[in-house]
Amino acid sequence: MLFNLITSTNAQKLIDIYQSGTVKLIPDITYGENNDWDKVFETYYDTIYNTPMGNRKSLKLMPDGSVVVNHAYRNYYSKFSPDGTFQKEFGIIGKSGKRFKKTKAIEGIINGNTFFSGLDNMGNMVCFGFDGHYKKTLKLDYMTKQSIPLPNGKIAVVGWVIWKDKFRDFVAIVDYETNKEKVIWEHFTERDERKNRTRKPFNYSYTFEKQGGVSCNTMPFSSDLKIKARPLLACINQKLILTNPTNGEISIYDLDGNFQSKTKMNLSSNFITVEEQKEIQRNSIDKFGKLNSARFSGFAWVSEAESKKAHDFFLNAMKEDLNNITAPISKPYFSTLIQDSDDNLLFFEFPKEQGENKFNVWIYKNDGEFICQSSFVCDDYILQINPSKLVFHNGYIYGLQLLKDAKGVPLRLTRFKVVNTKL
Repeated sequence: MLFNLITSTNAQKLIDIYQSGTVKLIPDITYGENNDWDKVFETYYDTIYNTPMGNRKSLKLMPDGSVVVNHAYRNYYSKFSPDGTFQKEFGIIGKSGKRFKKTKAIEGIINGNTFFSGLDNMGNMVCFGFDGHYKKTLKLDYMTKQSIPLPNGKIAVVGWVIWKDKFRDFVAIVDYETNKEKVIWEHFTERDERKNRTRKPFNYSYTFEKQGGVSCNTMPFSSDLKIKARPLLACINQKLILTNPTNGEISIYDLDGNFQSKTKMNLSSNFITVEEQKEIQRNSIDKFGKLNSARFSGFAWVSEAESKKAHDFFLNAMKEDLNNITAPISKPYFSTLIQDSDDNLLFFEFPKEQGENKFNVWIYKNDGEFICQSSFVCDDYILQINPSKLVFHNGYIYGLQLLKDAKGVPLRLTRFKVVNTKL
């Protein structure tokens, strides 16, 4: 009876479910049920310089509902069938027949048959077929934050570059066939604005005596720059949607990058009050103070004595900054954007409390019309809300999420049913 209820609910338009208020994500227990997750995701326990890296994985949906999982710092991808069953690991095969030694995460699919990757340090965007065989390389001379495929065989890219006297953030459209680019939006920040600014609270770095360093950040974002967050992109109904977290604008372009219209989200920029900042800082001080002072000793060159020295440095800096919190901090309008399978735009706010596992979201139609506010909750998983971890497909949400109270590796590839909690 429960399954029938969930199935009929899932057949609803997603907008009707959102308008119920709170949306619950219910895992489909049959999806990938026979996988040995300890083996499939054994690299979850990867570390680099004593820092966990295993959760730096992401997923991409293929046209037939299959899923590819990217493994950060590994030379392979994992493929899962439409029912979630693990199928194989694969890499990129060059023209010589040899496998690439280094791979970057798959960013998207172009022309319905070709993967394209993120950029390496030389600005190479490697393109290869679903069978893993190399096709071509696109060259970009900048760093990228996001890349999405367009239905006309082009790729929209959020890029940024450091110039001599300024920082440039921009959005460009790259032609897959010719590699030609067209910049459709840009923003400049003078370098002196960053170079001469005073250090904000919550950001610390410590340099070890012999080599290397370590950083500590107790806040989920920083906000001392004129450009607080780079644009986020979506593609709906043959239109490129450019959303700006800094000012709440939604701009619409055609697929060739020609501007068509702009609207403003009917939301206001949020602030973290002085007292809220202090409470966050007090909690951080308390948690950090309870950590073992030898937590940095995993670095081969760090002695136990210097590990304690680094720990005390961070703790004292956090206590000092507690007394220096005197002004509210502005936040971007939203933290991330996810496009659902009914072509609605979901703008998620920053969680009010870490670990709360409840995420407020504003839903807009693709033309910028506000529909409703809702919240996403889940009883079974610790939700990570971003497009690399949650992807809509045919009314379901496919997720790469952490199972609560799991034995062994907690990471799971799962499929959620989107349920109206009032039913």
